[in-house]
Amino acid sequence: MPILNRIAEFHDEITAWRRDLHQHPEVLFEVHRTAGIVAEKLKAFGVDEVVTGLGRTGVVGIINGRTNTSGKTIGLRADMDALTVTEKTGAAYASTNQGKMHACGHDGHTAMLLGAAKYLAETRNFDGRIALIFQPAEEGGGGGKVMLDDGLIEKFDISEFYGMHNWPGMPVGHFGIRHGGIMAATDRFYITITGQGGHAARPQQTVDPIIVAAQMVTALQTIVSRNLDPLESAVLSVTMIEAGEADNVISQTAKITGTVRTLDGGVQDFIEARLGEIVPQFAQSFGASAVIRYARGYPVTVNSAREADFAAAVASEVAGAERVDRNTPPSMGGEDFSFMLNERPGAYIFIGNGNSSELHTDTYDFNDEAIPVGTSYWVRLAETALKVS
Repeated sequence: MPILNRIAEFHDEITAWRRDLHQHPEVLFEVHRTAGIVAEKLKAFGVDEVVTGLGRTGVVGIINGRTNTSGKTIGLRADMDALTVTEKTGAAYASTNQGKMHACGHDGHTAMLLGAAKYLAETRNFDGRIALIFQPAEEGGGGGKVMLDDGLIEKFDISEFYGMHNWPGMPVGHFGIRHGGIMAATDRFYITITGQGGHAARPQQTVDPIIVAAQMVTALQTIVSRNLDPLESAVLSVTMIEAGEADNVISQTAKITGTVRTLDGGVQDFIEARLGEIVPQFAQSFGASAVIRYARGYPVTVNSAREADFAAAVASEVAGAERVDRNTPPSMGGEDFSFMLNERPGAYIFIGNGNSSELHTDTYDFNDEAIPVGTSYWVRLAETALKVS
């Protein structure tokens, strides 16, 4: 595997950065220590411009190439935030922040992009500018959109965005990518059913919202199983049902909460509309009423064809063509890098994390053996996208 020699030389150094970040996880926008370390290292590497506080706690470093005849700026993005999970890995470098854990590998993402920053600031073997984007609040806070709203594109004139995420179950040294939707839109719905409460011993005098809710959960599953083309991808999951306060009282209301995951905007629109039709009419058939609030979350993460092919070619150069799956299955998980890809062309790629625990579990850990692979990918992408004539 053609890992860049210079990067291999500081594999241990990058690993030490990663494990330090792992020991001190921070969540959402409260990534003050992490962002501070990132900014300090970028300055120490000789990065030309380091901007802090973009998108509240985001950091952007700008490295100028040897020349700039292209006038082009490429954005490379890593996420910095952790999750509210209590770690159970038993690692020597396990979290010291109770109830917080790097259970998604953002510590590894940040460390690999820092490694690339060190190399690129030393060599500058490219024509143009690289924007190193260290983003807060990917895990539910929409930090990518907040950075965009704070002028990320306009301030640095970014023309393309590239992102990367580790992938458990994919061997270390392998990559996966595809054209089009690679990560799903993440919507939520909130249903409130109102019936007629009363004594549990006299149900005939009530309109039981719990019965309505129980039947409605089954009915909602027909949207995917019977209304949607079987060749389309969608998930509708009910995740919470809430009702009642006493064992001898039939409640007045019941609440249903759930999520919808889609890989296509048209399918997303269809499911939202179908929910709006089914919910009130279904409740009415029981003599109850129901209202639904549908909240759109992260959009579909869509890889543009040219940039996905380019990223796959770079990954093949690093890992070998046989280790790059150009039609990797999409994930129904969500990713707020989607907001950046909605504004500019680009690509999001998976990098193998080996036989590790799944993402978002309390035994997950980023695989440090992936560091030279991912760091080399970032470097080769920058040097190839902005090739010196």
